[in-house]
Amino acid sequence: MNRPTFKNTQLTVLVILRVAIGWHFLYEGFVKLLNPNWTAIGYLVDSRGLFSGLFQNMATHPGLLDVIDFLNIWGLILIGMGLMLGIFSKAATYAGMVLLLFYYCSHPPLLGVEYAMPSEGNYLIVNKNLILFLSLWILALFPTSHIIGLDRLIFNRNEKTMQE
Repeated sequence: MNRPTFKNTQLTVLVILRVAIGWHFLYEGFVKLLNPNWTAIGYLVDSRGLFSGLFQNMATHPGLLDVIDFLNIWGLILIGMGLMLGIFSKAATYAGMVLLLFYYCSHPPLLGVEYAMPSEGNYLIVNKNLILFLSLWILALFPTSHIIGLDRLIFNRNEKTMQE
């Protein structure tokens, strides 16, 4: 496998970015897991924009809402762990991008759109979810876990076995 080569500073910054985003995902997942009253229903009902009907409809089906809550919590935790530890980080990166795309489509930062849940600031088109999505895209294009991460142990062992 052709691995990208990085200067030390580039590798360091990319690994710090991967771990920081991983921490963010992991922490968000644990906060939801530890709160027995947490559910995505408020977020889904508060949806605006092009896909709001889809998200609001999801909130009306209790069984589906239970699945969404489970996938949201454990998706955040597993994505966060994958990014922080550099294990199966390609899958974690793409899964994180999909999750962030759902968040962005549910609550797009558009002019004149107000949400019941307060945000950290005033946005137009670009918000935290889009920036995290773009950051994960960078990490997908410049992977580091085969150099610094558990993927190095897993995939180097597989490559050695295949060469023998």
